[in-house]
Amino acid sequence: MAVFTIAHLYPDLLNLYGDRGNLLCLQQRMVWHGHDCRIKNIRLGDNLDYSSLDMIFMGGGSDREQGLVYQDLVKRSDSFMVAIEEGMPVLCICGAYQLLGSSYLDLDGHLMEGLKFFDFTTRATKNRLIGNVLIKACLGGQEMTVVGFENHGGRTYFEDNSLQPFGEVLRGYGNNGEDQKEGIKYHHLIGTYLHGPLLPKNPGVADFFLKTMAQRRGIEFGSRLDDDIELTAHEQMKNRLI
Repeated sequence: MAVFTIAHLYPDLLNLYGDRGNLLCLQQRMVWHGHDCRIKNIRLGDNLDYSSLDMIFMGGGSDREQGLVYQDLVKRSDSFMVAIEEGMPVLCICGAYQLLGSSYLDLDGHLMEGLKFFDFTTRATKNRLIGNVLIKACLGGQEMTVVGFENHGGRTYFEDNSLQPFGEVLRGYGNNGEDQKEGIKYHHLIGTYLHGPLLPKNPGVADFFLKTMAQRRGIEFGSRLDDDIELTAHEQMKNRLI
């Protein structure tokens, strides 16, 4: 039995709309595969040893919390990006996704710097984009539909057309409600506006992260999990949106 470790960055500041449920989903599915999965909470100022981690997770938060997180995270930005380039699985939801870009312009016109990992910008608007979402994605060579819930005032725009979105919006708004793009995908990183939480509703996305963690350790899972209940819930939401 292997022991995997997922870092939950800033759980006291970034945890809107049940985002922590993504970690509980990954933890339980790893147990079903016969391995242990531990969640390591990382707060402002804590040491972050990437070599001891198998995955990184950050949830959503308000503008104030994003500012606090940025001040701490920018000190780790170089090593964080190295980990991403080396294939570290990373899931960033909503506010954490926005932090990966160049900048965020709030409603008062204040410009907050981003980590500048990717060339996209986000600007806040008064009208929020709210509702259930259906996207078409491809992970690990497997095409799939993904369902989720979005609630964000920020509109995100890719400045670099070579950036790959997490998926194509079939129903809902996505990054900005205009270009049918939702989130971003780079190596084994996914940034997305989908709350809900995302992974319990989409076992294919959960398995993308689990398999990546295992393969980086040279481990192959023996058999597939029984996802009848999860897939039924997924299909019900998908059919409602279609």
